[in-house]
Amino acid sequence: MRQVATAENSLAYLKYTRRKVLVIAFLVFLSFLLGLYAINAGSAELTSHQVLRTLLGKGEGRALIIIWNIRLPRVLAAFIAGVGLAVSGCVMQNILRNPLASPFTLGVSQGAAFGAALAIVALGAGSIQLTVADAVLINNPYLVTFFAFSGAMAATLVIIILAGQKGFSPEAMVLAGVALGSLFSAGTIILQYFASDVQVAAIVFWTFGDIGRASWRDLEIMALVIGTAFLYFMANRWNYNALDSGEETAKGLGVNVEKVRLAGMFIASLITATIVSFLGIIGFIGLVGPHLMRRLIGGDHRFLIPAAGVMGGFLLLAADTVGRTIIAPVVLPVGAITSFMGAPMFLYLLARGSSKR
Repeated sequence: MRQVATAENSLAYLKYTRRKVLVIAFLVFLSFLLGLYAINAGSAELTSHQVLRTLLGKGEGRALIIIWNIRLPRVLAAFIAGVGLAVSGCVMQNILRNPLASPFTLGVSQGAAFGAALAIVALGAGSIQLTVADAVLINNPYLVTFFAFSGAMAATLVIIILAGQKGFSPEAMVLAGVALGSLFSAGTIILQYFASDVQVAAIVFWTFGDIGRASWRDLEIMALVIGTAFLYFMANRWNYNALDSGEETAKGLGVNVEKVRLAGMFIASLITATIVSFLGIIGFIGLVGPHLMRRLIGGDHRFLIPAAGVMGGFLLLAADTVGRTIIAPVVLPVGAITSFMGAPMFLYLLARGSSKR
């Protein structure tokens, strides 16, 4: 009888995990198809045959330049950045026990944007260009990332301190994030006040959020940071599952809650700082991606972290593709598209939280 029960439990567990793996695999497949479409879509009319030949290394002429220098880096940057933002939001929501937590809603993105703008304008880490294609060329990505990280960490440390206060509710934490976002936005405005007209235009253009500015060098840095952080998060997946049951339960299971929380916020901020320093502010991907996948596959972080990452990459790639094609040849900033997509989710979560009280 015991063997039969054990066999039934094993089958049930396999069915439980198989469904989650299939969902993730299906999302990866959809992202691949969307990536192919995004490479093919654009004002420069290329045939599917030209795209396929170029991707196989047999392209030539105009198709080779457009795909390898413009479209392919943009598609990869959108997916990689979406993965990073969604994974960061997933971890933040867990370690802060706050469903509204994300790099954007907690003011971390705005802090990173202020630091990056300071480095670009005041410290010469970026050169100003008088072209429509790109108003800012980042010629020192390491300096920009360092200052963006410093701004992100300033917001992060405040959030960590507040999260450790007893009686500090999730709603109050979101309000604190709004206040921090306003503070760093005010700092950016002051930079604009003392900047020249061209520099003001450059700052505004940079903060829009634009995937098209990413180069192959930027892609390498983002992929290295996000890939390393993803491995760290996956190594701590059991700790995050324990935290879902509450701090006391997690401590009883041997989890160093303070260390896990501090390290998680630190690494999530590094991801955010890196993405913002290259692409500008991109809101709500870190909020929407984890919540969608939590509804589809549950809260087991062994599967939720990679699933949220793939969903974030898919959503950001979809938003960028819509921005490029909806009124082509005009390209809409991806930050505006993601805000249209994420704001209703944010309001829904706020309304649901209020109805539970």
